[in-house]
Amino acid sequence: MTIEETVLSGDLRVVSDRMDSVESVSIGIWVNAGARNEDASNNGVSHLLEHMAFKGTDRRSSLDIATEIENVGGHLNAYTSRETTVYYATVLKENINLALDVISDIVLHSIFDNDELDRERGVVLQEISQANDTPDDIVFDLFQETAYPDQPLGRPILGTEDSVGSMSRETLVDYINRQYGSDKMVVAAAGNLDPEDFERRAEDAFKGMSISTAPPPAAGNYRGGDVRDTRDLEQAHLVMGFEGVGFNDRDYYPLAVLSTALGGGMSSRLFQEIREKRGLAYSVYSFSSAFNDGGLFGLYAGTGEEQLNELVTAVSGELLRIAEQQITEDELTRSRAQIKAGVLMSLESTSSRAERIARHLMVYGRIMPVNEMSQHIDAVSADDVRRVAGRLLQSPPTIAALGPVGGLADYTSLQAALGV
Repeated sequence: MTIEETVLSGDLRVVSDRMDSVESVSIGIWVNAGARNEDASNNGVSHLLEHMAFKGTDRRSSLDIATEIENVGGHLNAYTSRETTVYYATVLKENINLALDVISDIVLHSIFDNDELDRERGVVLQEISQANDTPDDIVFDLFQETAYPDQPLGRPILGTEDSVGSMSRETLVDYINRQYGSDKMVVAAAGNLDPEDFERRAEDAFKGMSISTAPPPAAGNYRGGDVRDTRDLEQAHLVMGFEGVGFNDRDYYPLAVLSTALGGGMSSRLFQEIREKRGLAYSVYSFSSAFNDGGLFGLYAGTGEEQLNELVTAVSGELLRIAEQQITEDELTRSRAQIKAGVLMSLESTSSRAERIARHLMVYGRIMPVNEMSQHIDAVSADDVRRVAGRLLQSPPTIAALGPVGGLADYTSLQAALGV
């Protein structure tokens, strides 16, 4: 692994990870702006902007953008999260310059044609409708909104029908002018490349960029609470959660180990107790979502209406047992191994390695060596896991339920079951 990093004018960060044993290169632009940088009036603009980047630039039509990469067998895509928007491509090593040119073009020189905007706005509205027809998508949006009510971190990444439907070209231009500054971007690549050549070409592609004028996003204010959406569905979908931790919190790794032991695989406590022993759910798992200044920890399960309260009791019981009794040494060893294996296996992929180095620069301001990450994971003790489980239970829970949930115990009863 040979990682080269530099900072260009305007604080634009460029980083590359050379992999001589592969034939491909993954390259992308990570923008430190996402759904939490929006307000209620422009909710969804980050995601709509991501769509519009593929609809034409000063030099390329939407067809040109698609065909130039696919003509060489490459792949071009983008995604939006709560804190980041990413545009990326994977190509053969001889086409890295083309990929960098296309990506920089769509990010910096999109024209946002009004006719294209009208069409793409309709596409995004269809995407919102599709998500609204998918119960296990809706319940997570309900969970996020209830955990962070009336603030950017609680709003849906896709936006709403009203907010997206009212967006104008000026909305997009204003957002990109404020948020897409050189100081908020990382240009990253991993694969078979020449780092010095990549740096020179990146500097040329992004010369003349201005600094962002946007203030930092508002700090997240976790509140918790209860939301139920009764619908005529075959399954009841449930997400239970608590305030989690941010990337730089000392409990980031202990919480990752807790999540893995509790609901991270077929050997986890939730899978064994809820699915294997009781047969209450086909899908059950835990998750930890970290942000720059906080996070969420949650547990998801889908079950029948008659089994819902038994499932809640069983899930709550497993978390409480960890908080009170610690996990076993076997569980601790297995969870550490699962996390480290995931990290190491991801290093075999050019796209995962590009993602890793870009995100590390954005989150930590440096690239954390793999052995340092392994040391953090190995340092987690059973007592650390017990402590962080107890820390979770100090926050008010967030309960989101969707489907035939009329018989679900009330919020006060669920709090009592969790000991909070």
